[in-house]
Amino acid sequence: MKQKFHYATISEAIEQLKKQGFTLDFNLHKNRFKVGETEYTADEFEIVDLYRYEGPSDPADEATVYALANQAGVKGILVTGYGPSADEESEETLKHLHYKYNQDQQ
Repeated sequence: MKQKFHYATISEAIEQLKKQGFTLDFNLHKNRFKVGETEYTADEFEIVDLYRYEGPSDPADEATVYALANQAGVKGILVTGYGPSADEESEETLKHLHYKYNQDQQ
């Protein structure tokens, strides 16, 4: 699926994605998405869309907003920074999700 829109800010992207039914706020820990006490295996999700934001001069301003969904209809948003703030296992999970997303784009 090709990216349909580009939102000017992270806040705008999250607001619009929530209107599209991506209502859960995911946190990634190793290979699992967590929402409160509920956990999901990351492998069951696919990236529906993503938005990257880069700060003009500060690497701390760099983030990616992911719209994620699984076959059961669970939809949510994950916001991540890039670089040294991510742990290795989470990075591997995101690489795997990106690979699946890129395969779907072809």
